[in-house]
This record gives sequence, structure tokens and C-alpha cells, in this order.
Amino acid sequence: MGGQARRGRQGRPILDRFLPEAQREDGVKLFLISRARDNPAQFLFYELFRDEAAFKAHQDSAHFKTYIAGEALPLLAKRERAQYGLL
Repeated sequence: MGGQARRGRQGRPILDRFLPEAQREDGVKLFLISRARDNPAQFLFYELFRDEAAFKAHQDSAHFKTYIAGEALPLLAKRERAQYGLL
């Protein structure tokens, strides 16, 4: 089994623990994680926060620091981020 599939298998349980915590945050309006059908190691996060302070609080949260910064990010081969504003 290739490295991507292994990373996908390792990442899934981390995200399963992280997602409900993130969705319960006070400033979160929407938080979804999708997985690419043709690449099990590729995930898409769709996050909508009340405001910039809520986004900052999310990044400062214990569950973000533990699951994402501490466990998920070290597994990544590549990370792409883009921020958008609602129309």
C-alpha cells in the first residue's frame, strides 16, 4: 500500500475525533470535512466562522492544537489553504 493511502487511513481517525469538537465551537457557523473519492489521503475542509475572532479562537483551541497541529499536519505531504469571504 502506498504512502498516500496509509496517510489517509491514519488521518481519518484524527479527523473523526476533531470534527465534533470543532463543530461545537461557539463561533462556528459551519464546519465540514470531505474526502476525495479518488484519493483517500486528500481532504477538503469547509469552515465558516462568525468573525475573525472566532477563527482565531478556533486556531487557539486545544482540539485544533492537539488533533490538527499535533497529529494531522505532520502526516501531510502538501497543505493548501485559501480564505474566502461571503458575498
